[in-house]
Amino acid sequence: MIGVGFVQTMARYNHWQNNNLLGAADVLDETELRRDRGAFFGSISGTFHHLLWGDRIWMSRFDGWDPPEAGIPESPGLSGDWASYWASYRVAREKADAGIIAWADGLTDADLNGDVVWYSNGLQAEFERPKWLCVQGLFNHQTHHRGQVHAMLTAAGATPGDTDLFLMPEGM
Repeated sequence: MIGVGFVQTMARYNHWQNNNLLGAADVLDETELRRDRGAFFGSISGTFHHLLWGDRIWMSRFDGWDPPEAGIPESPGLSGDWASYWASYRVAREKADAGIIAWADGLTDADLNGDVVWYSNGLQAEFERPKWLCVQGLFNHQTHHRGQVHAMLTAAGATPGDTDLFLMPEGM
């Protein structure tokens, strides 16, 4: 079982790494960010958007956030004018990261007890799992897809910064 300290650390790590990878993405143009690179969610931008979608769906279960309006197939969210899409994505990402940190900072170890019950539209089934396991799954999902983004950014010529947890700056 995980504790509050783990959740708070991982919430901050999530924010640090999202900023790291978005900063690296800034050197690439729209074509490179939208290029299908064979990842599960296709492109760098599609995978970024899926990450935000995943955070929102889990936080709707943990903290009462509004769930995403679209399902997993639509989670890459590649539509509309690029400049406004990318700017609104970054604002939404920052808001979600701040919300995850605030949620983590308000938790007690007791809040990680019990079960989470939800209906998965993607799997067409209801699930009930230990809350601590689902919270750990949130952070595992983030790390997994950020690893894909890191690899795609590197292949596209961008240079993301450090990703090791022990290198996270103090006070994050």
